Amino acid sequence: MYYAYKYRLKPSDAHREELDRHRDICRQLYNHTLYRLNEYQDDHGELPSMTTLRSELPDLKTWWDGLSDVYSKVLQTVVERLFDNLKGLSALKENGYGVGQLKWKPPREFRSFTYSQSGFKLDKKGGQTVLSLSKLADIPIRLHRAIPDDAKLKQVTVKKEPTGEWFATFGVQMDREPPEPPENPEKCVGIDVGILKYAHDTDGTAVESLDLSDERDRLEREQRKLSRKQHGSNNYEKQRRRVAECHADLRRKRRDFLHKLSAYYAREYDLVAVEDLNVKGMMESPSNSRNTASAAWRTFLSLLEYKCEREGTHFVAVNPRGTTKECASCGVSTDKPLWVREHSCPACGFEADRDANAAWNILSRGLEDVGVGYSESTPVETALPVDTPVSAKRVVEAGSPTLKERTASAVSE
Repeated sequence: MYYAYKYRLKPSDAHREELDRHRDICRQLYNHTLYRLNEYQDDHGELPSMTTLRSELPDLKTWWDGLSDVYSKVLQTVVERLFDNLKGLSALKENGYGVGQLKWKPPREFRSFTYSQSGFKLDKKGGQTVLSLSKLADIPIRLHRAIPDDAKLKQVTVKKEPTGEWFATFGVQMDREPPEPPENPEKCVGIDVGILKYAHDTDGTAVESLDLSDERDRLEREQRKLSRKQHGSNNYEKQRRRVAECHADLRRKRRDFLHKLSAYYAREYDLVAVEDLNVKGMMESPSNSRNTASAAWRTFLSLLEYKCEREGTHFVAVNPRGTTKECASCGVSTDKPLWVREHSCPACGFEADRDANAAWNILSRGLEDVGVGYSESTPVETALPVDTPVSAKRVVEAGSPTLKERTASAVSE
């Protein structure tokens, strides 16, 4: 399996200057390669191959001062990056999206470069761990978690964040295969995600959404200050960095919460059923799009999917249509507006929390998709009497000690 391990670099001022110089050379090479691609297409009527443009790199070094200062594999990955972007545009075009052409990269939009296969290694120098980059420097790195001994380092991407911080992301290849999901899963759970309660599962646990109101207020204040600065001035640059730090703080807290929550479900259950949400379509809705974006449901589902694969857990994404309207006990659909938070079936009398009812429907559909049948504790009609109201047995606050205890094993993520 292939994983990514991200670490913070601690470069000196001299290291930062050299990193920025290498990054800018890679940016200029990207723009030059794009120019050559368009020129080749105009002359020959077709796009050149990646090998054709990469073969021009040795000749470029004869007249391009500074290009020889960058490791050869890094220059090759710049050309590969251009063709990866072309593939992305082609995929969007095939899906019916209107796409334009690739544009030249200004400095603010080209923030990373990659060492592939060789030219980098982790080493110990001066009593500290450093990342040795060929033709660049030995940069101190903060290894907050160890890379497994059986892992093979395939590549490292060095990136400068808008805050000015530098990070190194290692591409790691594991020889061991993930465990196979059990044929007859015993511990199964259905999860309904939302705004008021981020996750409501069939075990009766409701996890509240992460409260980031203070962080958003701070971001808005800093953005207002930025709008009053003269563009391009030193004060503008200082304030821009403060705004970037606010964005980074929001992003880190949200991803920390999502990592811990997804790791808990992947490790505690044999089967996890969720809704296959069309988040992009929901974002285009004229109402509540800000809360939808802040919830980051697609990120949560992506993290949950790869962690379930790693832990040998069934991950099932079901069709979300009608999960809220259908009765989990008898299957009769009942229309209810969004402000009605309780499910009350007029056919069988089953009462439940709106999200709990949806979670049971999600789990039922997930079990049908996997084809494992129903376990004894799964159908709501056998788990509870018809006249028993179902709600959250426990509500866990996001970031609370209770949630941290339940996700203690996921902190390493």
